[in-house]
Amino acid sequence: MSKQNAVFQGVDLQVRLNNRAHHTEEMGTERLVVRRGQPFSLLLQFKYATPQPLDKSLALILRLGKNGEVVVRMSGSGASHGKWWFSEKIAQSEVLLSVHSPADAPVGLYSLTVLLLSAGGQTIEQTTPQSFYLLYNPWCADDTVYMQDEGLLREYVLNENGILYQGSCDQIIPKHWNFGQFEKGVVDICFEILDNSPAALKSLETDILKRTDPVYVSRTITAMVNSNDDRGILSGCWDGNYIDGVSPTRWTGSVPILRRWSEGGTKSVCYGQCWVFSAVACTILRCLGIPTRCVTNYKSAHDTDGNINIDLLINKGLEPQNDSIWNFHCWVDSWMRREDLPKGYDGWQVLDPTPQERSDGVFCCGPCPVRAVKEGDLEMKYDVPFVFSEVNADVIYWFVHSNGTRTQASLDSSTVGKNISTKSAHGEYREDITAEYKYPEGSMKEREVYAKAGKRVAKENRDPHQLQLSIKYAQAVYGTDFDVIVEVQNVSGEDTSAQLTITSSAVTYNGLHRGECQRKRADLTIPAQRVHKEVIRLLYDRYGACMSEHNLIRVTALLQTSSPQKVFFQEVNIPLNMPRLQVEVIGEAVVSRNLTAKISFANPLPVALQRGVFTLEGSALTEEKVIQIPEAIGQGKQIEVNIPFIPTRAGLRKLLVDFDSDRLRDVKGEATIIVQGCGLLA
Repeated sequence: MSKQNAVFQGVDLQVRLNNRAHHTEEMGTERLVVRRGQPFSLLLQFKYATPQPLDKSLALILRLGKNGEVVVRMSGSGASHGKWWFSEKIAQSEVLLSVHSPADAPVGLYSLTVLLLSAGGQTIEQTTPQSFYLLYNPWCADDTVYMQDEGLLREYVLNENGILYQGSCDQIIPKHWNFGQFEKGVVDICFEILDNSPAALKSLETDILKRTDPVYVSRTITAMVNSNDDRGILSGCWDGNYIDGVSPTRWTGSVPILRRWSEGGTKSVCYGQCWVFSAVACTILRCLGIPTRCVTNYKSAHDTDGNINIDLLINKGLEPQNDSIWNFHCWVDSWMRREDLPKGYDGWQVLDPTPQERSDGVFCCGPCPVRAVKEGDLEMKYDVPFVFSEVNADVIYWFVHSNGTRTQASLDSSTVGKNISTKSAHGEYREDITAEYKYPEGSMKEREVYAKAGKRVAKENRDPHQLQLSIKYAQAVYGTDFDVIVEVQNVSGEDTSAQLTITSSAVTYNGLHRGECQRKRADLTIPAQRVHKEVIRLLYDRYGACMSEHNLIRVTALLQTSSPQKVFFQEVNIPLNMPRLQVEVIGEAVVSRNLTAKISFANPLPVALQRGVFTLEGSALTEEKVIQIPEAIGQGKQIEVNIPFIPTRAGLRKLLVDFDSDRLRDVKGEATIIVQGCGLLA
């Protein structure tokens, strides 16, 4: 081939073909997105026919980073383990290149240039640089995020619709979420997040080279989802004052949060709480190709002093202090091999982006092997002792007398770490994964793990002839009055006198008090071998005025006998059932065809609602839409709003709607839509 006819016509990245083969077709056909350890094809086009074989050699130059900080040069010399290489097939005026990436290549945005070289290795001509993204590849056995089960990959990498779990351990409430990892521009934002980490800002080249390792990248993501130490995505807020931002309960998906952060010049978005932090982290990690699931731990302990026990102090005011028990707490598990640890710690790794405690000086947590938590191997990195406490700590309530002395009022060694939950990979139902985190409560193996962990095992240390205290309630509906029953059982052979104090308070999901609602005191004489029942009716007129956005009431009971060493304490968190929005989709669900969401809502409260706001979004259906309701919604009044939208991608989709107002928040509704592609129409 002479020099004058060796002219490049262009490079076809074969985006549609490659993206489908690499499980990234949901990201569209505008950009090539491929996964490491798996070949992809390029079609090199010449203006003139090329001889068989090509009489000039080809070379490929890859640049990785915003300014090409990392450069990789490869030739078509055949397979080369651990290195980039390519092969070629020639057909008339085209050369089909098959490009092979190593399974441990750094993930990121690459720029690719094809060079035509002379026999002496000089560049004769080169193509215009073409960009593509390289992601982790859980379908590749050589990748450290490899997951063998195809069904699990469909959930933990490809599913854009998820369910988070809230409520309480005995009243679990599902919350639908749009992860949206394949929505337009999300992959760009994911790498923008990595580029704005403190390590990348210090030395981008060094940081890029470390992006081979999902342990390093996932730990960076947990630090960057919160904004405590860096240019992170979300600011946390737990005081109920969200006037300068968005209430955490209003979010229904990750994409609006990520876009606000990026479009705002990396200014943190207000506000997040644990389920929002975890869901955003899940979106980023799934987008990068790391299999990830959202996890909820009920009765989650926050151990501030590292003793693997939670000591709570109470007095006559019945307000505990120091360490805390969260009604629930959310994090994510990501799947990867731990080549930085001894054998046996591969698999699910805990990653917690909620800023609770510092790890190596930074507000992040993990990756912590779930296996290390279960076995009590606290020396393994990262942050195993903290996670172990979240699911295993004993809770001891101490009553503080007026003279400062303490009496143990309650011991619970089995409440923390209840009903650890995630969405099943096989449907829209909850999967209990508690057994993955710990052995059965009270079992011999559990005691062995406690001993290995150096756990201080608390003892009841009580006279067995005593009073027993419990609290019972039926499911309660927000806006109604309901009863709570405190039972005092006298298991001794003598009548016993005692004073019972019952309080109800509005609290947040992580235990912060928003105000006392009601209080009741009673002087009791409980006959021997009998049960006394004390009823307190909780009135909406009282709790509605101080309710937190989490719609949670804590009822506490303190029983004091004539003996100062006999004090009994119990508490329960009662999540109030919320009304649901009715969401109906009108029209034929076809890509690029108009649809209408008809949303109906009836005010169930005995008061009018002010400042109503509907928020609607859905991956591949519509970007976030916010509709203000200017007029008051009277008691029992029903309203309807119609919101148009246009689907952009075919498949099974979820449309999520939220309603907030001054007196009623976090009201949800959703619709499942099967969207057909245009080509499927008859």
